[in-house]
Amino acid sequence: MPDLRTDSLRIVDGYRLDKPRRDALVPSGVLRDREGRTRQLPRYFYEVASWNAALEMELGPHFHMWEFIHTDVREATPLRFFPRYVPCAVVLTAALLERFRDVVGEPVRIAANGGYRSPQHELTSHASTHCWASAVNIYRVGDEYLDTRDRIERYAEIARDALPGAWIRPVGEDRGFADDHLHIDFGYLVSVPRDAPGDPYNPKLEGDPL
Repeated sequence: MPDLRTDSLRIVDGYRLDKPRRDALVPSGVLRDREGRTRQLPRYFYEVASWNAALEMELGPHFHMWEFIHTDVREATPLRFFPRYVPCAVVLTAALLERFRDVVGEPVRIAANGGYRSPQHELTSHASTHCWASAVNIYRVGDEYLDTRDRIERYAEIARDALPGAWIRPVGEDRGFADDHLHIDFGYLVSVPRDAPGDPYNPKLEGDPL
């Protein structure tokens, strides 16, 4: 397994970004899921300086950063320009997706808007795990496009076996279903890298029972 290059990623505290980007990323904000439960958004992000950097940035032997940040004009305007910011959980998602790729033994392709997208993306209507960079929409495996029930369900079964705990969107045309891709979802992952800046010591929190 080749060395990964995530050590070159710059960690950014979302609170310290300029206001247009803060408004789009909503660091540590909350969204409601489809059942009305609140979910807290990530605060820390990796900075991607340019498209060329995204092309070169390895997140796994078979995945690069660009595959997880490929969005279209429906993304919020401040986030369509570099530097771009992606929640730190993206490296965990890539590692899990690598496991799926190993099992299927074929290239796995993530759809545009099917990796990370922000809370202000036009496709975001609730607490979608795409806003945590912890879900992917796969439109193709090897030479097979996942646009039929049989193909989607076949690879969904492989994903369930290979990725315990992952949630797979059911096949169908109604809201909450998918009929032209395989949605693999690792939940509301929040990653705080060891070198993330964090907050100053707060004495008011001292003595709180664990």
